Amino acid sequence: MRKKLLCLLLVLTGIYSCKKETDPLFDKSPDERINDTIQRYQSILTQSPYGWKALVYPGGTPKSVYSFYFRFNDSNRVQMFSDFDPSTTATMKESSWRLKALQQPSLLFDTYSYLHVLCDPDAGQNGGNYGKGLGSDFEFAINGMAGDTLLLTGRFNKSKAVLVKATQQDQSDYYQHRINRNIDSVSRILTYFRRLTTSTGRYDVEVNPLTHRITFTWVSNGQVKQMTTGYYYTPGGIALSPALTDGTTTISSLDNLTWDGAAVKGAVNGQPASISETVRPVAIDGTAPKRWYQFAVNQRRYWTTGTGFHVNGVDDAFGIRSLPGFIDATYWPEAGSGIDAFGIVVPEDGQSTLSYGVLYSAPTFTTDGRIIFKDLGLFGDMPANNTPVLKSRALMADPNGYFLVQTSDATYDMVSAKDGKSWISWEFR
Repeated sequence: MRKKLLCLLLVLTGIYSCKKETDPLFDKSPDERINDTIQRYQSILTQSPYGWKALVYPGGTPKSVYSFYFRFNDSNRVQMFSDFDPSTTATMKESSWRLKALQQPSLLFDTYSYLHVLCDPDAGQNGGNYGKGLGSDFEFAINGMAGDTLLLTGRFNKSKAVLVKATQQDQSDYYQHRINRNIDSVSRILTYFRRLTTSTGRYDVEVNPLTHRITFTWVSNGQVKQMTTGYYYTPGGIALSPALTDGTTTISSLDNLTWDGAAVKGAVNGQPASISETVRPVAIDGTAPKRWYQFAVNQRRYWTTGTGFHVNGVDDAFGIRSLPGFIDATYWPEAGSGIDAFGIVVPEDGQSTLSYGVLYSAPTFTTDGRIIFKDLGLFGDMPANNTPVLKSRALMADPNGYFLVQTSDATYDMVSAKDGKSWISWEFR
């Protein structure tokens, strides 16, 4: 009995000796802690003496990347440059910014700025999709710091962004407009295919200045390789993100870029390099011509173009869109019994009608990946000014034929095998 009473007394003593409230884990309230975090990031952003370099990877445009320069001040104003296009590189824009606690500390750019251009729903502003632009962000959750780098994630489209403390040289390069945009001169090379030649390899390159993507195609050990990566502009040229890896060769940038009137010249890994015209691709898709032709035959339909031939740097070089009532030009394999038709579609009795054009017999497919057309003559009632049709006919009849490049499931480009300076883009209908 005495033992039981003693145990009961010990239990009761322990209960009554316990505190009625626990010690707090933190010495500040949650609101105070988040305010402290906001103030810390405010100081970090505004006290970087030369501002910040930034890279933004739009969530809605995979493999694209754009560079920015930001200089934040304590009045919640930010000066910025962007490499989106030449005007955003050359002209400083000032807008407002703020930090706010939205589930986690967030950096908001709350008036229209170069960041907003990337996600402008008017695709005419950025070359993206109507309603979402390039699918980027202007509100970012702050994920934390890693050394001198601030890590961000877009709140709506999950774009990734990194801000790195700029150096005095970085700041000077932006304000003195020393960002090199000579890669844009690739568009002045008149051939469809453009060849990057380095000390270690040859690559066909396709540069898209709107999406900041570059596609490399090359041959390694007999195998065709292709990689699309993002690029951003630097004082020397462009940097690739991520870098291109070709066996033991890594290409992370194209440096010291200049335009000499015929080619973009510079350096890769410290060695001379150039991007210049080439008639033949480094890797020919030998089955593309037959795929293009047979696909339309199997579907009993046709290929169309709204712009006709591009020749020597000029879109719709023959003025095919100027034809009366022009809707489309079309190539229709087996439009009749053993006969193909290249013709002009116009409205007739309320319907789109193949009205006139050129007839062909079945084309020849060469062993080296070309298609050659066999002209059978004109058909239909030609308009008074039929020059666009006659010039298109003459170019189609080139005995050198054409390479076909598949650009999507339903689109091909047909490129002159003679000089590579003429091509037509087909879309399946």
